Amino acid sequence: MVDLIGERGFKRPTVGEITERAMASRVAFYRNYRGKYHLVEQIFDEAIAALLGSMGDDGERPSIEHWAAFFEYVAEHQPLCGALFGKKGGPWFAAKKRSSLSNMVAQRLVPLPTSSGLVATLAGGMFVQAITWWPENGRPMSPYEIAVQAGRLASTLITEVDRAPG
Repeated sequence: MVDLIGERGFKRPTVGEITERAMASRVAFYRNYRGKYHLVEQIFDEAIAALLGSMGDDGERPSIEHWAAFFEYVAEHQPLCGALFGKKGGPWFAAKKRSSLSNMVAQRLVPLPTSSGLVATLAGGMFVQAITWWPENGRPMSPYEIAVQAGRLASTLITEVDRAPG
């Protein structure tokens, strides 16, 4: 599925093409998935779980090293991340990834009572854009450098919201 998304975008591959490429039967496919949306959702959820795992779980706000591990995962899993986060992922998938990353940001960067979810949504969207922009532009900086830039932007956003009158 990941290869097909990378080659043809999300909408074009059919279940028949997916099963043919995977050398599996349609029956086996439908035994495990409701359709290609379900398959991609599961792939994405596994990728996000792995990304979160790469950041550690120390209960504190993530450091630049945590965010660098996040971008190192993106670099190491370029075919998967390129297919899922790139331009060929499709609008349905764009909404899914924004939502998941916003939830990740909410869990990792907030609580900010003044934000009502806005900060997490904006920061999540920012990380989606960073994950998309970075490989599409040939990864012009290291995982650490992109983490520093994205982290500074997120920190500035959080600081400004914290500073704003309630």
